Amino acid sequence: MPERHAPLLALEGIDLGHGDQVVLPRLSLTLRPGERVALLGPSGAGKSTLLAALRARLGDDVAWCPQHHGLVPGLAVYHNIYMGRLAEHSALANLWNLVRPLREPWREIAELCEQLGIAELMRRPVGRLSGGQRQRTAIGRALYQRRRLFLGDEPVASVDPHQALRLLSLIDAQHDTCVIALHQRELALSHFDRVWGLRDGRLVLDAPADELSLDDLDALYPDAETPVRSDQQETPATRPLPCYRGRV
Repeated sequence: MPERHAPLLALEGIDLGHGDQVVLPRLSLTLRPGERVALLGPSGAGKSTLLAALRARLGDDVAWCPQHHGLVPGLAVYHNIYMGRLAEHSALANLWNLVRPLREPWREIAELCEQLGIAELMRRPVGRLSGGQRQRTAIGRALYQRRRLFLGDEPVASVDPHQALRLLSLIDAQHDTCVIALHQRELALSHFDRVWGLRDGRLVLDAPADELSLDDLDALYPDAETPVRSDQQETPATRPLPCYRGRV
């Protein structure tokens, strides 16, 4: 890990929340360049609040993929992805692009959609897509922004595990640093460098992924049904997926 580099962000005893409502009191954490962080925790633990705070503080360096996609249902996949760089074009060019797609953006987005497996859907309105297709479109819009950092609020929740790995690989290839909220515990251990774990409005886990076990992550979800433990016999459904970056 690049410990010698200055942190991208350091929070020391900061209260995070919405208006007067504090969701994460006295939070302390550090995000360093090159880290790929999995953000875990039960619903309501404060994951979205933390991501919003990171986004606000990191500013224009961030490509953002929100939990509920933030897509325009009546517009095609192409136009929704194009909106990732809307500010780079004039108002006239953007208006023209609604009627006749601009040549260079069309080429760039077509290549991106090919990688995402939605090339045949470029002209289809987002409102007619499945949940997984919408999720890939939202990721495509974030990738099209071409920023240094990627923040995602459960960006792979609606796809199967193998598609999730493929999408995370695309994210890794374009961003040297990312923080991604997810619920797939095995994926957090096999694909990420670091894990932040939230529970009851507190950061209760902040450690390198290769020092953690599934049991450590299970402790974040005390009310969940007991899952298959890592020391039990694995089945194809529970075996951790391989990580293309070298860890299993």
